[in-house]
Amino acid sequence: QVQLVESGGGLVQAGGSLRVSCAASGRTSSGYVMGWFRQAPGKEREFVAAITWSGGSTYYAASVKGRFTISRDNAKHTVYLQMNSLKAEDTAVYYCAAAPATAQALGVMTWPGAYDYWGQGTQVTVSS
Repeated sequence: QVQLVESGGGLVQAGGSLRVSCAASGRTSSGYVMGWFRQAPGKEREFVAAITWSGGSTYYAASVKGRFTISRDNAKHTVYLQMNSLKAEDTAVYYCAAAPATAQALGVMTWPGAYDYWGQGTQVTVSS
């Protein structure tokens, strides 16, 4: 079992920056792929970014590539999402999630169904 707790959400003006964090506890040594997803009101949950256990590979949705950066500190069992040049359309609840390492090999890191564990989410609101 892995427990995930997000933090760092809030209100920011368009063009600003925000960093959200995800602290993991439990079986954190199991080599999980970590991902960030988001869900805006009335919309489906969508992939934002993912990172492999080693941090050597990262993946981004086209809508955030070049603006967002995912990173992880395995010693602190924490994953980060640095969000720059925020836009109003980035407004959503942001969720972190953990998937088994096989998700990378299977090419399903962008699929919510590949993730076994989810946090409760943190609200990010970007005012225009």
